[in-house]
Amino acid sequence: MNFVNDLTDWINDISGNWWFLLVIFLIAYLDSVVPVVPSETTVIIGGVAAGQGNQVLLFVIIAGAVGAFLGDNTAYTLGNRFSGTVNRRAERNEKTRRRLDWASSQIHKRGGPLLVTARFIPGGRTALTVTSGLTNQPRLWFVKWIALATTVWASYAAILGWWFGDRFKDDHTKAFWFAFGAALAMTVLIELVRHFREDGDESVDH
Repeated sequence: MNFVNDLTDWINDISGNWWFLLVIFLIAYLDSVVPVVPSETTVIIGGVAAGQGNQVLLFVIIAGAVGAFLGDNTAYTLGNRFSGTVNRRAERNEKTRRRLDWASSQIHKRGGPLLVTARFIPGGRTALTVTSGLTNQPRLWFVKWIALATTVWASYAAILGWWFGDRFKDDHTKAFWFAFGAALAMTVLIELVRHFREDGDESVDH
């Protein structure tokens, strides 16, 4: 936890430099593969810096979105590369097979919007992108939805920092939890809409 706090303080200290955009890109990329670095907080701080005139908001969004996009695709590739090994194990282990089948069915059932909502959940997005590779989801389908997901995610975080810059300037933990809470609420709302739509479709069928 001290490491994360120290990293966040360092990120804040350098946020006014032009090369901070490279930091946003790198952290967004790494967080997609190894979810231990604060990518949301970094993009939010970039938004705060943009609000203070030290960065360009559009560039902050692009840096975060491109880094996250490439990171998510790396996670997919890693999952896909090990899919053969995992599937061979599943043939010998019923529990592994059930987990893979469940993951695949959830992706098919919820579709691309699941990739969008998962991007707002630290750790959850990596699990889903790796699983998409493991279960051999179509690459083009994955790329299209991840492009949308990362653009929405980066725009949301950057604009949040830009809009509430004064409130988040000295409390980046508050910024992270605010972003996480709002994203979680959006995820719940989407799931509720999907649930009621499915119930409606089943009623029509009957």
